Amino acid sequence: MSTFQELGLNQDLLNAITDLGFTKPSEVQEKAIPILLETETDLVALAQTGTGKTAAFGFPMLEKIDVNSRTTQGLILSPTRELCLQITNEMKQYGKYCKGLNVVAIYGGSSIHDQARDVKRGAQIIVATPGRMKDMISRRMVDISKIQYSVLDEADEMLNMGFKEDITDILSHTPEDKNTWLFSATMPREVAAIAKNFMADPQEITVGNKNESTTNVSHEYYMVNARDRYQALKRLADANPDIFSVVFCRTKRDTQRVAEQLIEDGYSAGALHGDLSQNQRDLVMKSFRNKQIQMLVATDVAARGIDVDNITHVINYQLPDEIETYTHRSGRTGRAGRTGVSMVIVSRSETRKIKSIERIIKRKFDKKEVPDGMEICEVQLMALANKIHNTEVNDEIEKYLTNINQLFENTSKDELIKKFFSVEFSRFYNYYQKSKNLNVSEGSRDRESRDDFSKNSNSARYFINVGSKDGFDWMKLKDFLKEVLELGRDDVFKVEVKDSFSFFNTEKDQQEKVLAFFTDYKHEGRFVNVEVSENRGGGRRNDRRGGRRRDDKKGGGFGNRNGRRSNGGDSYSKSRRSESGSREERPRRSRR
Repeated sequence: MSTFQELGLNQDLLNAITDLGFTKPSEVQEKAIPILLETETDLVALAQTGTGKTAAFGFPMLEKIDVNSRTTQGLILSPTRELCLQITNEMKQYGKYCKGLNVVAIYGGSSIHDQARDVKRGAQIIVATPGRMKDMISRRMVDISKIQYSVLDEADEMLNMGFKEDITDILSHTPEDKNTWLFSATMPREVAAIAKNFMADPQEITVGNKNESTTNVSHEYYMVNARDRYQALKRLADANPDIFSVVFCRTKRDTQRVAEQLIEDGYSAGALHGDLSQNQRDLVMKSFRNKQIQMLVATDVAARGIDVDNITHVINYQLPDEIETYTHRSGRTGRAGRTGVSMVIVSRSETRKIKSIERIIKRKFDKKEVPDGMEICEVQLMALANKIHNTEVNDEIEKYLTNINQLFENTSKDELIKKFFSVEFSRFYNYYQKSKNLNVSEGSRDRESRDDFSKNSNSARYFINVGSKDGFDWMKLKDFLKEVLELGRDDVFKVEVKDSFSFFNTEKDQQEKVLAFFTDYKHEGRFVNVEVSENRGGGRRNDRRGGRRRDDKKGGGFGNRNGRRSNGGDSYSKSRRSESGSREERPRRSRR
C-alpha cells in the first residue's frame, strides 16, 4: 500500500489528510491502520518517537466511534501534558470533517472543573495524563465504563515515570471487552506485563527491531576527561553554528547549572526540569519552538512529550541511568523524515555503556574527536561567509553607500574581505588560540573519570539491603524510594540493583533526610537498611553509616544485617569565560 486511500479510510478522514498535506502513510501507519480498521483486536505496536504513531491509532479510532453519541467511547493515555495536548490537537485536525466530534484533553496544571464540564458536554474521545485521569475518576467527574477503545501511547515512558499503578487503576474502570492498543518505542518487561494483564491475544507490529533506533539518526561519542565535559559541550556547539538541540543531563541540579553556564558564556540556552512551574515551562518551550533558544538543557522526565520536529542534535551531556532511556533521547531528533545526530560526551569509565547501548539500539557509534580551536575558527568563518553570500540585499542600504565607499576607497578588495571577516574570526581565534586538546584515548589514565561521584560532586551514593531477590528491579526500586521519601523522580538516580542489595543516588542536600527516614524503617515487617557508600562504584561500604538500627531478633531483615553481603536570563552576555576560566570577550553567536 502506498496511499491513505488504499488503507480503507472514509472520505471525511481522507479530506482532512489532504488538508494536512500528508502524501503517503508512514510504515507504522501502513501496518497498523488496516488491522485496526478491519478487526476488533488488541494491538501492540513498537515504533520510535516521531514515526507517526498518533495517526496510526487516531484514524482508526475516529473511523470507528459514533460521533452522533455523546458517550465517551475512546480513551488515550499519554505520559505528559505536552504530549496530551499534542495528541488532542492532532485528533481534532484529523476529525475536522467529522461533524459533532468532541475531543477533550484532561491534564494537570489546569482547572479540573473546566475539564469535567467539557467532558459532560459530550466527549466521544478523552486524551488524558494518568494522574489527572485517576483523580477525576475518583471524584466521579468522568465515566469511562462504556469505552470501546483505549490507547496507551508512549507506554514505556509512562511506566518509566511511575504511572503503572495509575494505569492499572484507570483500566480497572473500563469494560473487559474493549480493544486496547499499546504503542511504545521500547518493550521492557514492565510494558510486556501490561500487555499480558490487560490485553487478550494482541496482534503485534514492529517498525524496525524492538528497542532499535531510527535509521535517520547517526550516533557519535566523544571521549574526554570528566573535568572537561562542559568545555567539550561548548566546542560541539561552536562546531555546529546552526545547532538546534536538546542537551540531556541526569538531574535537575545539573540541568540548571549547565544551562546557567551556557547563558553566562553567551549561548542561547534554557533549562527544562521538574522544579519549573507550568507557566515557566510553557515560556521555555515557546522560546525553544520559536528558536529563540538553540540549546534546551533538560532532564529525561521534563523532556517527555517535546513536540519539535526540526531538532538537529541531541547531546547526551550525561548518559541516562537506564540504557533504554537513550532510545527516547535520540528519538527527539531525526523526526518527520529529517536526519539528526545524537552525540554522547563520555569519560573513559563510561565507554562500556556505549557498547551496551549499541546492542540495544542495534546501531554502531562513531568515535569522533572533539574539534580543536582552529577547526572551530574555520567552521565559524565559513558559516559567516555562507550567510553573507546567501543574504538578500536590502535596497535601503543604497543611501549609505556613498559614505561607506569613501571610507574604503583606498582599500583593495582582498584587504576589505580580510578586515570584514576578521571582526568575527578574531573573536573565536582569541578565545581558542591557547585551547588544549580535550580528547583522551581509551588506554590513557583519567583520575577524574568518575565525575558523577567525585569529591566535589553534589550527589550522595547509598547502599540499601534490598535487591532482585526481594522483587525489585531498577524501576520498582526507584518508584519505592520516590514514594517513601516523597522525592521527585529526577531526585533518585543511578539506581543499580544487585541480587541481594542495591545502590542509588540523591543530591547531597537530601542525604540527611534519606538517612533519617531509614532509621528503624520496616517494609512489610522487615528492616530496610540504608547507608552511605563511600566506594561510589558499588564496592565495600565504609564505616560512616546512617540509618543504623537495632538487630531484628527474628532475623527477617532484607539481605544480611551483620555488616556483610554477598559479592538555565539574557542569552547573549557581553563576555564569556575562556577555557582556562578567565574572562574574555566572547565570540558573538548571531541569532539564527
